[in-house]
Amino acid sequence: MVVAVVGAAALSGCSQETTEQWSRWGLPEAASDRAPYIGNLWNGAWIASMVIGVFVWGLIFWTVIRYRRRHDKHVPRQTRYNLPMEVLYTLVPFLIIGVLFFFTVQAQNGVLEKVDNEPVHKIDVIGQKWSWSFSYREADNAAIGVEAHTVGTMEDLPTLYLPLNKPVRFTLDSADVIHSFWIPDFYFKLDVIPGRTNSFDVTPTKEGRFLGKCAELCGTYHAAMLFHVEVLPEAEYNAKIKELAALGVTEPLLPAYPAAGPKQEG
Repeated sequence: MVVAVVGAAALSGCSQETTEQWSRWGLPEAASDRAPYIGNLWNGAWIASMVIGVFVWGLIFWTVIRYRRRHDKHVPRQTRYNLPMEVLYTLVPFLIIGVLFFFTVQAQNGVLEKVDNEPVHKIDVIGQKWSWSFSYREADNAAIGVEAHTVGTMEDLPTLYLPLNKPVRFTLDSADVIHSFWIPDFYFKLDVIPGRTNSFDVTPTKEGRFLGKCAELCGTYHAAMLFHVEVLPEAEYNAKIKELAALGVTEPLLPAYPAAGPKQEG
């Protein structure tokens, strides 16, 4: 009860945005259709951790109080071992790990599942030291009919444009070392590996401007490997891609490593 009162008092001094973030255990507001898989896994892991923590703390406090040494009594009888207890605290961690592994695999399969129909919108992403290149493969899209390219630098952060509520297929390649393509508000990231082409589908569900970054320590200026994400209504997205194509930006840097074997998915 005391903890609840103190928690409520602490949260009352926070902004609504901060309070809502606390209700999500620190996660930002979800902005993609894949976010619920990771969000549910994250919430479940926190709840399981809290239940286990309270149980363990309860046992510790109960033991300290129940078996504390009293001045008028002898030291409690010492036990060298307790076989049932040892079996219990050996098996329970494996059970916990097994349950978490099961739900993690379920979340992973949901996040990496491709949409039923091939998305109209396709974007190639190339990670290079230390920025990003984006290629909008919209030549076959009747509403756009052109391809556009954006080549970012550390001094000029690139912007990735995405259509609202429309599935997008990303294809990821690296021009040098291992990077990781991460948009925190999408609750999703995927490694960008030399010689391996990864891909995933995602549907942005929230209009606005977000921040993307590299989530893999890739070298000296890793921290500067940032990009902006702008989710627009589809009509505005189409117009923006035509505008980028009119700028005549050249094809982005190609991967330095040839793909090893057939294309890898997910």
